[in-house]
Amino acid sequence: MSEKNKIQLALLCGGRSAERDVSLAGAREVEKALDPGRYDITRYDPATDLNRLVRDTPRLDVAFILLHGRYGEDGTIQGLLDLIGLPYQGSGVLGSALAMDKHLAKVIYQEAGILTPPWIHILRSDKVDTKQIVNRLGIPLMVKPCTQGSSVGIRKVADENKLGPAIKEAFQWDNRVLVESFIGGREITGGILGLEKLLPLPVVEIIPDSSYSFFDYDAKYLLGATKEICPADIPKQASEKARALAVAAHKALQLRAYSRTDMILADTGKIFALETNTIPGMTPTSLFPQAAEAAGITFSKLLDQLIDMALS
Repeated sequence: MSEKNKIQLALLCGGRSAERDVSLAGAREVEKALDPGRYDITRYDPATDLNRLVRDTPRLDVAFILLHGRYGEDGTIQGLLDLIGLPYQGSGVLGSALAMDKHLAKVIYQEAGILTPPWIHILRSDKVDTKQIVNRLGIPLMVKPCTQGSSVGIRKVADENKLGPAIKEAFQWDNRVLVESFIGGREITGGILGLEKLLPLPVVEIIPDSSYSFFDYDAKYLLGATKEICPADIPKQASEKARALAVAAHKALQLRAYSRTDMILADTGKIFALETNTIPGMTPTSLFPQAAEAAGITFSKLLDQLIDMALS
């Protein structure tokens, strides 16, 4: 491919969310994996480079969004790219916004007949009665900011006295908080790849080191903190059920090209959807590339497919 025929790719990374470092680490891996004979890559950090991105749009062919959390995964950057007419990989404004909002995503799961742990949605202005919450949802509980990713601000609460402080901490990250019943079982995740024809990737089981009470930020990103088994060593029927659930979540949330749904395979055999990620991580420890690899799709090939889907 001559220099002139190369795909002019805008790599969007960094950003203003709590997951800035994860985004930058992923961008390094993506840059290494993309074929320099096929792509001309220009980096843009939305924290500082939005004017330059808009100015450069006429010479760009496609954007690769590698932003996580707020302003990257919530539909805002997607809306800007739609306005300036620059294609990008993954879901559009609506799907991104719905999946990023943990409360709305769970409402939609329920509408679609997808099991999800019972929860209570709390606004900053609400009067919180911790006793009432525990009576309704039991204990342990998971406390989560509504619109953060990478387990930022999430706490597992096993003692009712610690519920108030955990909710208060979650409000440092968001104006809305979710308190959810903790479901014991095995943590699994299912990736989806494709446009009209969806390919459910092999299920991955996530086993954080015993020093972690759940798959939190450190367990996600510290090398060696978590054991990932792909394909997951679970019964075939459970694996098929999990893959079908990942497809159902992808469709219900109006997603496009790829997604990854985190689930719990409960001790009862039931599978509960926790949340769906529209821009799965792209670092060496990331789950989506591992699942693609298990399906015979190398990291470079996966990136090519996502870019081709964006250009289509």
